[in-house]
Amino acid sequence: MNGAVARASQMIMGAAFVPHNSEGEIMKRLWMVLALLLALPFATVQAWAKVEVNVDLSTQRMHVKVDGRPYATWRISSGRRKYYTPRGTYRPKWLKRMHYSRKYDNAPMPYSIFFRGGYAIHGTNIVSRLGRPASHGCIRLSPSNAATLFSLVQQHGRKNTIIRITGSTDVAYANLPKPRKVKRRLVKRRKYRGRRYARRRHVRHVRHTPRHHRPRFDFLQVYGAVLFR
Repeated sequence: MNGAVARASQMIMGAAFVPHNSEGEIMKRLWMVLALLLALPFATVQAWAKVEVNVDLSTQRMHVKVDGRPYATWRISSGRRKYYTPRGTYRPKWLKRMHYSRKYDNAPMPYSIFFRGGYAIHGTNIVSRLGRPASHGCIRLSPSNAATLFSLVQQHGRKNTIIRITGSTDVAYANLPKPRKVKRRLVKRRKYRGRRYARRRHVRHVRHTPRHHRPRFDFLQVYGAVLFR
């Protein structure tokens, strides 16, 4: 838009300094300026998308603009290691309010906006993993944010929506907070010595039992009945 305006202003200034004997040249330049001004609104509509979705894989954030103004910034989850999220500039191909993935066990994908093959922007119930790579390649949002973006694309149209994906998931992994190291108390465990140790322990227990707990053996009661029959 700025280039077209600059070109039109240059042509107007050039038409002002044309010699007076070349009136045909002046009229020709004025008609060209008029044609540029008439085509300017159509050029701006095609150049500027009403909905801009900028996805930064390095920060795991999505920045949304509507009519050139910042609208929202949301946390996302892109493809984790061994899974690729495509980079580039895309337009939404098709929308589906509720989609089930055939590739990954019919996983629910609410408010899906497909932009390249099976890759889509959709909602997820695993909200705790937003802000870090966790998906199979798609771009995940919270269900409420996915519903908002879905309605924006429906309202302004797919042709007026542009999706830009930049950054790297390696940087996202490097920026993740490192887990805290917890010092664990070392507890000395008694080694199991097998049956021999168990037998010794049992004998020790019987040997040290008090006298009144031991079985009483009455010699006269047993052998006296045999002798005095």
